[in-house]
Amino acid sequence: MKTFTKLLALALLFAISTNLSAQAVQNSNHATTAYVKDGTVYNSNHATIGYIRNDGTVQNSSHATIGYIRNDGTVQNSNHATIGYIRSDGTVQNSSHATIGYIRSDGTVQNSSHATVGYAKGIEQKHTAALLFFFGLLR
Repeated sequence: MKTFTKLLALALLFAISTNLSAQAVQNSNHATTAYVKDGTVYNSNHATIGYIRNDGTVQNSSHATIGYIRNDGTVQNSNHATIGYIRSDGTVQNSSHATIGYIRSDGTVQNSSHATVGYAKGIEQKHTAALLFFFGLLR
């Protein structure tokens, strides 16, 4: 019985540590809407909804490419047409360069009126942009 208890405790510790390393995406009421871990995007039920690759390629849960976040902040759809921009200061713009929101350095996401629409604390700006443009999170 001691062995079973130890194995159960180790399994529980592993599950907790795995969830701790995932970054939570929250709406304006601080309810968790998604998680990002190592470039994989999960919904609030921990089901995979997509991937953000190191090269900026954004994929859906079936690994089909749905867009790109370029190093210069250009956001493109799967056909490489520009659909927006993420500026180095966190300003988010549509394809016409109109400001549609802001990603603050503390992970707070705001709309164009500076109202908080969500939080992506600890998530790099490129990943937060993908959550906005491709996964419909943080709107």
